[in-house]
Amino acid sequence: MGEKAADRQEPAGQAIWTGTIGFSLVAIPVRLVRAIEPGRVSFRLLHRTDYSPLLRRMVCPEEGKIVPPEEIIRGYEIGPEKYILVSDAELESLAPERSRTIEIVDFIDLAEVDPLYYDHPYYLLPAKGGEKAYRLLVEVMRRTKKAGLAKFVLGEREYLVAVKSAAGALCLMTLHYSEELLAAEGLAPADAGIDRAEKSRLQKIVREMSADFNPDRYADGRRERILALLEKKRKHQPLVEAPAVGDKEGAPVVDLVAALRERMAEAKRKGR
Repeated sequence: MGEKAADRQEPAGQAIWTGTIGFSLVAIPVRLVRAIEPGRVSFRLLHRTDYSPLLRRMVCPEEGKIVPPEEIIRGYEIGPEKYILVSDAELESLAPERSRTIEIVDFIDLAEVDPLYYDHPYYLLPAKGGEKAYRLLVEVMRRTKKAGLAKFVLGEREYLVAVKSAAGALCLMTLHYSEELLAAEGLAPADAGIDRAEKSRLQKIVREMSADFNPDRYADGRRERILALLEKKRKHQPLVEAPAVGDKEGAPVVDLVAALRERMAEAKRKGR
């Protein structure tokens, strides 16, 4: 892992967010980009008879009909079939104010943060004009082994984040709030006494199996087997084709994206 993250091509292409990371009188322009690419192999659900991709629709179970977007509202369930209605406007009024600054409020020892709090990693890369200050901050945080704790608004949500040095770059890790963690009380078995000989034996096994963490040694075996199966099928099995929309029985071709945009525009005109 000798290659530094900040020197590589941008990990996930386009920046998710641009702004500054700041503390005291320091302000460094940065770009937020993805740090991981999920390895999940996704499949489309098809109709067995004609291989048409299936669509997910909102259906009213009482009427058995598809519900158009302008008739969909939000409800918070407080009991069986009992809801508190909340409008989009009410939710928008509660959204945190968007910011162009990741303002560090504390520097903490990341070793004191339980991994249960870790949520999702991103890279913070230097924007034009901030390269020198960025490099300095990466090095100082690496040497001190500290992480900057901050609040950060992305989209409509305010995140608790930790900014740390990682592989020559800054890594931003979103953290769970304490109220999101489930208590561990009652999950572990009751203490039935520890046998000293058994304890010593287990400690010996742990010592013998201890190794440095090298993530390249481990791979998602199921994903690799699925990709191998797909490659084999691609080479030796004819592909199926879904019919073009509107091919059957002269049905009209419908631009679903355009239709959805039209419905959303109509909903806005009605004051939603």
